[in-house]
Amino acid sequence: MINRQVFIPLIFLAIFCSSCDSTSTSEKPMSFEKQTVNSKENPSAIESEQPLFSWIASAEGFIKSQSAYQILVASSKEKLNEENADIWNSRKVKSETSAFVKYRGKALKAMQTYFWKVKIWDENGDSSNWSDAQEFKMGLMTNENWGDSKWITLNEDTRTSPHRFRDYKTGKMKGPEPVDGFAASYFRKEVNFDKTIKNAQAYICGLGYYELYLNGEKVGDHVLDPAPSNYDKQAYYVNYDLTNEIRSGKNAFGINLGNGFYGQNISWKRDPESEKDLAYGPPTVKLLVKIEYEDGSKLDFYTDNTWKESTGPIVFNNVYGGDTYDARFELGDWATAGYNDEKWGNVKETTPKIRTISAQQISPIKKLKEFEPQKVFKAPDGNWIVDFGQNIAGWVKLNVQEKAGQLIEITTTEALLTNGKDIFQGSTGGGANGMAQIYKYICKGDGLESWEPKFSYHGFRYAKIKGVSTKPDANMIKAVLVATDIQETGSFVSSDDLLNKMHSISKWTIVDNVHGIPEDCPHREKCGWLGDAHAFCEYALYNYDMYDFYKKYMEDIRTQMRPTKGYNNPDLKFQVPTMIAPGKRTSTYAKIDWGVATMYLPWYNYLYYGDDTIVKDYYEEMRGLTNFYLSYKGENGIMQDGMGDWCPPRWDRRKNPSAMECDPIISANAYFYDVLGIMETFAKMNNDIPFAIKMEKEKQDLKAAFNKEFLKEISGTKHKWYQSQTATVQALQFGIVPDNEIEAVVNGLAHDIVKVKGGHHSTGIHGNRYIYTVLTKYGKADLAHQILTTPEFPSQAYVMSKGFTTWPERQFEWEKMTGPTNSLNHPMHSGFAAYFYESLGGIKSSESDPGYKMFIVNPEFPSAITKTEVSVPTPYGTIINKWHTDNKMLNMNLTVPFNTKAKVVVTASELESLEINGTPISEFKENNTVEITNDAIILGSGEYNIKYSKH
Repeated sequence: MINRQVFIPLIFLAIFCSSCDSTSTSEKPMSFEKQTVNSKENPSAIESEQPLFSWIASAEGFIKSQSAYQILVASSKEKLNEENADIWNSRKVKSETSAFVKYRGKALKAMQTYFWKVKIWDENGDSSNWSDAQEFKMGLMTNENWGDSKWITLNEDTRTSPHRFRDYKTGKMKGPEPVDGFAASYFRKEVNFDKTIKNAQAYICGLGYYELYLNGEKVGDHVLDPAPSNYDKQAYYVNYDLTNEIRSGKNAFGINLGNGFYGQNISWKRDPESEKDLAYGPPTVKLLVKIEYEDGSKLDFYTDNTWKESTGPIVFNNVYGGDTYDARFELGDWATAGYNDEKWGNVKETTPKIRTISAQQISPIKKLKEFEPQKVFKAPDGNWIVDFGQNIAGWVKLNVQEKAGQLIEITTTEALLTNGKDIFQGSTGGGANGMAQIYKYICKGDGLESWEPKFSYHGFRYAKIKGVSTKPDANMIKAVLVATDIQETGSFVSSDDLLNKMHSISKWTIVDNVHGIPEDCPHREKCGWLGDAHAFCEYALYNYDMYDFYKKYMEDIRTQMRPTKGYNNPDLKFQVPTMIAPGKRTSTYAKIDWGVATMYLPWYNYLYYGDDTIVKDYYEEMRGLTNFYLSYKGENGIMQDGMGDWCPPRWDRRKNPSAMECDPIISANAYFYDVLGIMETFAKMNNDIPFAIKMEKEKQDLKAAFNKEFLKEISGTKHKWYQSQTATVQALQFGIVPDNEIEAVVNGLAHDIVKVKGGHHSTGIHGNRYIYTVLTKYGKADLAHQILTTPEFPSQAYVMSKGFTTWPERQFEWEKMTGPTNSLNHPMHSGFAAYFYESLGGIKSSESDPGYKMFIVNPEFPSAITKTEVSVPTPYGTIINKWHTDNKMLNMNLTVPFNTKAKVVVTASELESLEINGTPISEFKENNTVEITNDAIILGSGEYNIKYSKH
């Protein structure tokens, strides 16, 4: 019998609890939002022997986490269950790890498809349902699996067009000389498949850019494939699933092959810093098609000397100069079955020097966006100038109707003359690489003709068109953004429209400069300078999925390494990268401040994603390079090497070298101090305890030497600094400043900015990356905002006021120049914008729990900013932080993903006023699991409204 006096209060309690504070734990089941293998959903051409499994789960409620997982891998969907999983059953594994779980099953076989799913248990031991089945396909994995496929190349250059030549002239040459480069080639072969096809997979590796065709249609949407590399050591192939495109019966395969960076034998050949033989050789290509019939039989189709060849309408192609297309030499439907190729010759088999061919794991280059003309006007010479409104990387797309033989020239530039009347080629005119950016199209004259390039890309905003009879409009010409399709994942917006615009410009400058490598610019050089790469890396990681991109670039750095003598001990030999990777325009050995990219890129990738694979894969190279730089240690304990704080205001290494106020030795040693700490961590991760001990000692010694040599009093004040804004900013950022000197040094930095420089920065890429973050961290947030937004030169706001839509390489007073020289699109200057996320948004990953498993929440901002919203996708889900101020109260809406924790930084006085979801912290912690430390509260997953008085 039920006691009614007890029962009624229980009913009341149940009703009451159902409307309790939203922080109560939900019993709703967990669900899976995303599953990846090697950070990709359902990937193909996986080459890892131990792929990495990750999943993003969600669960309503608070403080929800994973306590265990179980993974199943099977050779078919039918076997994907606990009883029959024939490849791997991990069983129940007690672990919080839900990202980059290493495969530990049976050996995976090349070109096989596998299926997998996962189940997890939460913090209470309750299990989820099994996830949906996902799949992954293995690649060729070894060179032997290419079978009988052969490399083929053009046997005979049959170009006869008078437009096959271009002028080549560097600044040191007296006059131009005609060049034609290697010819673009067209290869074809027909094949008959006499059975019903179940599966067809193509594997193609181009040394040089290629496009693959099947029955007259281009395969896939990639352009400028594959990514550039040190081809003789590492080349990349791409896998295409042709099952739905191929047909039983007769099929025709075609390949259009251009030079890319492999056959680039024109530009830089007079550059004293380049190797004499800039081309690896004539472009060549290898194709393998694996056919599986419904009856279980198999067939390989591949390139060999039975393929036919021809030259065609692409009569010139160079990644710097551009394409020339003579439509009078078009080949018709050359990639279709039944095409008459009697006049075509036979290809030549070749054996290029190459060590490894791997599947390309990074996102491909694609056509991402089209731009219509925003303004069209006549130049003084009567030709038309088109302004597309945005500085981009890519090419132009034409629709023209002119007479046969009419030459149309499109010269692309980033800028106009200061007077705005004509294009200015100072930044793109070819003085450095020897070739101006020009596209040429020669009409066939039979009506409307449409064309866009295939084997080159340019950096431009303006196009000058010569040879058209009508005024250009959107029907005649468009600009096409062409870049690696890195997915934008993060976001930032604030109450300050000026900062929002800076964010946009910073993103544009990165997108324009990713074409398989992190470039310095998309026109003159297109080179992967190491210093530029690490300068903007963190900002890129906040905004884009760069997981595979930096892994690929680390391989470029490794394969770029050269044997180099130690500085103080020439008897020792080290493997050292050059200033540029990859490619044959090698420059010199990488100075410290550029070479540290070799350590920084793995460090940032590890910090932002939490995968230690990149650290372990490149540890020996990083260790050796660290020892190489230690060989530069002088008697004063300072490494006697450095390139310098590149491109500070007014600096020109020839005309005004003194404008670089920071001694290159100082900034390089500041970086090296930080890297010694990183290498100590890496050594411990690799169980290299002796090296970790060595790194700790070297770091302590360098800190003492650095402060002894470079920390100085500022005359007439009580302040101190490291003799330049950049060095002072670095010392504060990297923790070099002794604790008892921090106040004096911060005041010294502020003194130089305000009293000496009149409220302006004097930093180049090294200092500008951190100056706004450092000032904000040390209580000078308003000063950081002031120097960032002041309209007078130098500042980021000044650059914007001159109409630039990407960040220029140099910091000059542009209105005093005939036209803006040097590149106007240099992503090394985007690095500062990490400040928007790490300071204004207040989101940073932690070194103790990388990959945002534990992340820091600490918005620090100037009084001018009243609200900010950031989203930061992580391997566990998306962090969202939206805050606004209201009468000195900070109101923050924070989303903490499942299986993560947030460390919300608050002072003791801020803690007194802190409320979470409308409840004072003193009451909140009584009913919720929350950890309170001296300077923070630590919250588990959930959505929180956090309020406190900001001091």
